[in-house]
Amino acid sequence: MINVYGIKNCDSVKKAIKFFKAHDLEYTLFDFKTENLPCEKINSWLTQVELKTLFNARSTTYRNLKLKAMNLSEKEQKEYLCKENLLIKRPVVEYKDEVIVGFNEEKYQRSFL
Repeated sequence: MINVYGIKNCDSVKKAIKFFKAHDLEYTLFDFKTENLPCEKINSWLTQVELKTLFNARSTTYRNLKLKAMNLSEKEQKEYLCKENLLIKRPVVEYKDEVIVGFNEEKYQRSFL
């Protein structure tokens, strides 16, 4: 099963879901707006992807919280990811033992087809 983490109205999440539907791949969507992601899940992702890949410093949430001015350490960035799931770059896709962050059609074709 493919697990997709993000929000329904995110363009990248929409592209990922469209890809899975077009290729008849089953998936589940974990919506950050309706469910709170446990910090343990974020920590497990960080064993496979870099913090700078997972932490979305270009998001509206990042700007609204004025985090750039705070010059966060890596530890503080991890803490914010746990508190504010909307700071996570989307989508995060778990499949088998792989974690894929963002939408890249070529990478999706290699990983899922």
